[in-house]
Amino acid sequence: MSHDVIATDLVAGTWNVDPSHSEVAFTVRHLMSKVRGTFADFAAEITTGGSNPTDATVSAVIKLSSINTNNAQRDGHIKSADFFDPATGSEMTFVSTGISENDGEYVINGDLTINGVTKGVALAADFLGVAVDAYGATRLGVEARTSINRKDFKVDFNVPLDGGKLLIGDKVDITLTIEAVKA
Repeated sequence: MSHDVIATDLVAGTWNVDPSHSEVAFTVRHLMSKVRGTFADFAAEITTGGSNPTDATVSAVIKLSSINTNNAQRDGHIKSADFFDPATGSEMTFVSTGISENDGEYVINGDLTINGVTKGVALAADFLGVAVDAYGATRLGVEARTSINRKDFKVDFNVPLDGGKLLIGDKVDITLTIEAVKA
């Protein structure tokens, strides 16, 4: 896969994610299809150390109550202790522990915390470069994706079906489309 990275334009500094130009999305198996959803309330900060994206750090907070799967009844159930335990916090957090690059392929390693459980995850990332928008703001673009097992984070509600099958799959695919503005 080819990556068009404008690393020479990446300068040291702090970048704040622009939620109006970013998305935190997921998919999970439901019966024979997939449910897609997003989180609308999130914030993240990227700190770059210079022209090399591997020198960056990332921290993010996602409000679990901002989930949207385009079904109000399902969203209400997901916000309950069956999925996201209010007793252990109302946020999902991510803090990077390192970024590596091999032949243009980037991996953001970090600690993901959901329901009070912290596990290491690796996100395959595409650094899309840096550009100045029409209003003079310098912006950084990144796309990243990973898969987690929801049961690893105490998100283990399910409904048994005939034939030993379950209503909800364990694997959750997460996709981040991020545009950040230099502070």
